[in-house]
Amino acid sequence: MDEVDMELEKAFQSKIDAELKIEPKDWMPDAYRKTLVRQMSQHAHSEVVGMLPEGNWLTRAPSLKRKAILMAKIQDEGGHGLYLYSAAETLGVSRDEMYEQLHSGKAKYSSIFNYPTLNWADIGAIGWLVDGAAITNQIALCRCSYGPYARAMVKVCKEESFHQRQGYEIMMNMSNGTKEQKEMAQDAINRWWWPALMMFGPHDKNSDHTSQSMTWKIKRTSNDELRQRFVDATVPQADYLGLTVPDDKLAWNEETQSYDWGEIDWDEFRNVVAGNGLCNRERLQTRRDAHDGGKWVRDAALAYAEKQKKRMADKAA
Repeated sequence: MDEVDMELEKAFQSKIDAELKIEPKDWMPDAYRKTLVRQMSQHAHSEVVGMLPEGNWLTRAPSLKRKAILMAKIQDEGGHGLYLYSAAETLGVSRDEMYEQLHSGKAKYSSIFNYPTLNWADIGAIGWLVDGAAITNQIALCRCSYGPYARAMVKVCKEESFHQRQGYEIMMNMSNGTKEQKEMAQDAINRWWWPALMMFGPHDKNSDHTSQSMTWKIKRTSNDELRQRFVDATVPQADYLGLTVPDDKLAWNEETQSYDWGEIDWDEFRNVVAGNGLCNRERLQTRRDAHDGGKWVRDAALAYAEKQKKRMADKAA
């Protein structure tokens, strides 16, 4: 690194340390740009792929009200993907390039969306646990050092709060319902609890990105700290519902004033991330089919835009 680059990087870090936002036209290290593109694109992919497990229940929602709420939630997730793809584009990566990385399997998305939704209680568990974990992580991203990402997250978090509440309401209704309904709710938490904890990523000591991302203030809180916050907030909610968290080692620690809990099955996590989860192939193929099926719409929109551009040029001439 030459002297000029060293000075630029020093000024860049000083700006971050002063809690000033980095904007698209500001100088930034290539590694900072690459980290943001990776994180924002994977976040966007997760929002879009995350529509699929819930879409599985749109036609089978138990009431018109539940169907309308679920449709609104799925629409929100698509909007979140749009915000995040747009924010990533400010760093010079194209939407088509990000789609290609997703569809080829090069880019990852949250491992949680490779698990199936087997019954209606799963929709409640996703809203309560999965969106609850997402909020825990995303609140800190509202203070991300990169301006477009931070501003996008403010709106995303507001909508995710709605998603978490509707999921908890579903679980509350089922927990207070018939014996069979409460059993469905317990079965759902049994299957979604550990994958929700995996959403925060590897332990800090095993993460390749956490330390540098925190220095750059892309992240504000480590994976393990966020996971602990989620556990501490969610266990009392499960107790209120009368549901049991599927962890024999879960116990309140008076000294730390937080919960101790068991170890995650990291072999399962790595297997899902590697593309071998229950629904990895199904999710990716569905996304590829949707992208290919919408090609005529994109082509028509581009043709119309070109026609309008030519029309304006002819009028100006």
